[in-house]
Amino acid sequence: MPRKVPQSAKKHKEKLQEKRAVKRGDVDPATLPPKKKRNAHRAPVVPTSSQAVAARKLQSTFSSFSPAFLEQSKVVACNVPLSRPVAPATALFPTSTGRMAPEAEQELNEKLKCMKRPKWRYDMGKEQVENQEEGEFKKWLARSDSLVDDWVNIANNARVAAHQAEAAERDPEIPAPEYAIDEMPFSSTTFERNLEVWRQLWRVSEISQIILILLDARCPPLHFPHSLQVFLASTKCRIILVLTKVDIVGLERAEAWKRYLLKLYPTVRVVMVEAYEAKLIQDGETTTARKTRYRPHMPQNFRERLVSALKETHEEFLQPPEQIRSNLEKLAKWRPRVKRQVDWEAILAAGASADAQPTGKDKGKDRDPNLEGDSEDENFTEPEYLTVGVIGQPNVGKSSLLNALFGTTKVRASSTPGKTKHFQTLFWTNELRLVDCPGLVLPALVPIELQVLSGILPIARMPAIPLCMVYAGQLIPLEKALGLEHPSVKDARVSDKRTWRAGTWRPEAAKAPVWTAMDVLEAYAEKKGWITAQAGRPDANRAGNAILRLLAEGKIGWSFLPPDTDTSALSNLSGQGIWIPREGVDLDDSESDADEHKGESDEQSDADGPSPTLVSEASDEEGPVGAKKPAGVSFTGGRFALLDVGAGSGDDEESENEDESEDERDVSGGE
Repeated sequence: MPRKVPQSAKKHKEKLQEKRAVKRGDVDPATLPPKKKRNAHRAPVVPTSSQAVAARKLQSTFSSFSPAFLEQSKVVACNVPLSRPVAPATALFPTSTGRMAPEAEQELNEKLKCMKRPKWRYDMGKEQVENQEEGEFKKWLARSDSLVDDWVNIANNARVAAHQAEAAERDPEIPAPEYAIDEMPFSSTTFERNLEVWRQLWRVSEISQIILILLDARCPPLHFPHSLQVFLASTKCRIILVLTKVDIVGLERAEAWKRYLLKLYPTVRVVMVEAYEAKLIQDGETTTARKTRYRPHMPQNFRERLVSALKETHEEFLQPPEQIRSNLEKLAKWRPRVKRQVDWEAILAAGASADAQPTGKDKGKDRDPNLEGDSEDENFTEPEYLTVGVIGQPNVGKSSLLNALFGTTKVRASSTPGKTKHFQTLFWTNELRLVDCPGLVLPALVPIELQVLSGILPIARMPAIPLCMVYAGQLIPLEKALGLEHPSVKDARVSDKRTWRAGTWRPEAAKAPVWTAMDVLEAYAEKKGWITAQAGRPDANRAGNAILRLLAEGKIGWSFLPPDTDTSALSNLSGQGIWIPREGVDLDDSESDADEHKGESDEQSDADGPSPTLVSEASDEEGPVGAKKPAGVSFTGGRFALLDVGAGSGDDEESENEDESEDERDVSGGE
């Protein structure tokens, strides 16, 4: 609907006088300017520019939920109590979902593949290549959906069979339900379903010689599934596993995950990084800890380890393979397909002041995937720079890592997953090029609630909030982490000053309340003052979104332990599950709420037309949050309290009622 034009009282009075003059016959209506009729149902404006259309194509798409599934998850969230204290075994990362036999589930998981680029030739046209890719993508989607459906249906069929067996023992004539009232329905999994996003991964893997695979240190196996391993094995690129968000999990757990990954992949290098440095807001001349901001920064020891891993991987390219070393004739002609000389000291010293530019022009052609082998082509020229790709799932920290390497904001980074829409190239130095790939959700048999907990799915578009809250509540004592009081405990307890004789009855002490996922949502909503507009109940949906954002962003610290962790170490958790208690952490989600909605609006603005420059959202974080209130402005509480602020301005309201009767206008005008 078009925006209403403000109208002054004088202009409104002139319009009323014209109307009355027309009714009296003093003025001919034909002499008046025609009134434009407002169309309340205008068709949406579809962007026609090529940039806007390309931006819409890069929006990620995922699968949806059925209404019955969402309703059953709400019932379970309201009725099923959370297990307290949290079992220590929940801190171990699950190697299987428990829906079927681990061997059968692993076999089914290995059938899920990443979408590979179909073979093509240089003599093929653009339309022919795209049609071939679209056809193969539809077939790949059908195969992947079939495997996921089998994974869910096998678990559901086993549950129904168990219920039928129990019902037959009680009364054979009563049909058994599909699920009990206290059983959460089996959720599906989701993965990237947009071909344009997969094309970004293909291009990055084709132009890169070394690939950094970023893994969230809170649950690394989730971000390196079997499908990605098979995909990268076909590219013959050297890979380095990078554990991000070490500052959230701590060095002890990060080192444990590093040992676990080296045990699984002995030939792969694993490094740990941190991407941000905390700083305090300065209020005038004094420094207060009211709000904490973070700037891109990587400590020197982490930077040295990362550069050392890149250097060692580059040296492997300079060594001929075994089949070449055994043949002297081929060895004489063999040349590596990477840049031979790289100044690693300059790369290590490069930081915030690095304004490197390429020394030559990129031809834009696809790289030969055969990085190894003899090169007898006389026209072959050595690449002018070494290309390092950065790939991973959404919100794992790819853009943040690049900003930390440069020490300043170079690419857009946000807590909203999927912020990077197109692969971006940055030159660390004149000899090293970095390529930031958009994050895409990789296919794997992982429950969707674990994907939401890890932050790889946009929480603002997640309808299954109760499902995710039940899963998080079984792993983390959320009521302790958030400092909540059970909704049943409304009033403060009054101390009992009565005395009792020996041997007489005494009132029993109040038992600890039993928490459900819905109790956690209502308690947090009451704590924040979030009430629904119509019914006046605690806004559970808003509370669920806020809690899940706190978990995804790491404000509520959590981390799984490697599956091979000694059981003696679990005894020290004392009912914490995967929760990592930390002191001095601000759990105010007002900033997260603003960032989340800002991220959604940015996606919409990107669809209307992408910005010509790369703008970081870190500059927007120091806006409304923590800003001082302007002088003379009072903030009212609640949504409807704002109605009292503009109670004295009735001119604008009168401009909306031009079609009312003359008598009503006389009353409103005071004539």
